[in-house]
Amino acid sequence: MAERKRKIIFVVTKGNWGGVQRYVYDLATALSPSRWTPVAALGQGSVLADKLAVVGIACRPVPALGRDINLLSDLAAARALYRLFKTEQPDIIHLNSSKAGLLGALAGRLARVPKIIFTAHGWAFNEDRGRIARWSIKILHWLTILTVHLTIVVSEATKRQMARWPGTKQKMTVIYNGVRPIIFEERNRARAVLLGARAADRPGLWLGTISELHKNKGLTYLLSALATLRVTLAKWQGLPLTSLTVIIIGEGEERANLERQIKVLGLEQTVFLVGHKNDAATLLSAFDLFILTSITEAFPYVLLEAGLAGLPVVASAIGGVPEIITSMESGILIRPREPREIAQALEFLSYHPEKRRHFGATLRRKIKTELSTNKMVRQTMAVYDGVNEFEAES
Repeated sequence: MAERKRKIIFVVTKGNWGGVQRYVYDLATALSPSRWTPVAALGQGSVLADKLAVVGIACRPVPALGRDINLLSDLAAARALYRLFKTEQPDIIHLNSSKAGLLGALAGRLARVPKIIFTAHGWAFNEDRGRIARWSIKILHWLTILTVHLTIVVSEATKRQMARWPGTKQKMTVIYNGVRPIIFEERNRARAVLLGARAADRPGLWLGTISELHKNKGLTYLLSALATLRVTLAKWQGLPLTSLTVIIIGEGEERANLERQIKVLGLEQTVFLVGHKNDAATLLSAFDLFILTSITEAFPYVLLEAGLAGLPVVASAIGGVPEIITSMESGILIRPREPREIAQALEFLSYHPEKRRHFGATLRRKIKTELSTNKMVRQTMAVYDGVNEFEAES
């Protein structure tokens, strides 16, 4: 007798393209069509929906579902999710990101969905907020963990932050993000895609990042670090400041502020905001060094991609980043919000090309052997199939 196909609904707060959306895409497209019917319920943004449509996965828009807190919109989103669950009758709902987690958990319980899974891609209380706001958000996260049947956390650090709250430790399991193999562009071609004809005139070190232009990414500290390097940059391999090229791939709400800071610091000929690029990871071959200066992260995909590209990394020692990078073995870890430490790390790596090669090769080996998409999918499928047992009435 043939096994009954199961339906799973992935719920995502935003339908743009970032780490959370890539995670959903990787899981949804890995499901066997003979065993599963995947559906995605998405808030604002259309990039993920477009990508899923190409592979024939249905998407259901939830227009009221947004990142910012708004009581009326949140109630409307919860009602929409409840109606969706009642109509679709899924066997599993897999919730992603904070807002979708809480609203989806409540709607799923009311709709009597048999299995409700939440992936914590990071905790919102780690963002720059007031004390009352952080504690309020932490309580909401706690309620989410208690309401769902199981929470997947993407790093041990993420788990530790909530493990002392009553009833949470036994309802969380760690599954690291994984990355697919990437076909990188040829180096000069990648540089031309990023800077056009100007690329040929910039033979020095290329530093880069792929980042949403958001306060959480700490890009203002990177710019401040570059400003403090005015004197020492001129000594890098005997090249002037303008021979250092810093590329920031991505778009977001902080663009205008970053552009102003670049102008004030006189970095217009050094730092280039090149906007969103399709398949941005394939362009990592343009760089000599990757930088991640975020103030909050859980287990960032971009570091896995940079590792596959064999790039040495300078990154903030936050969240699960130290579970990816061992400082002075596969990169350099710095404290967040510390421009001086960023500057010192960049200066060190500029003078030590052998360290750049060693760090990049070491990180590549780790990513390839320990952090593949196949491993992440296999472990998550085990959760779906009930290897990590949890009862619907829990």
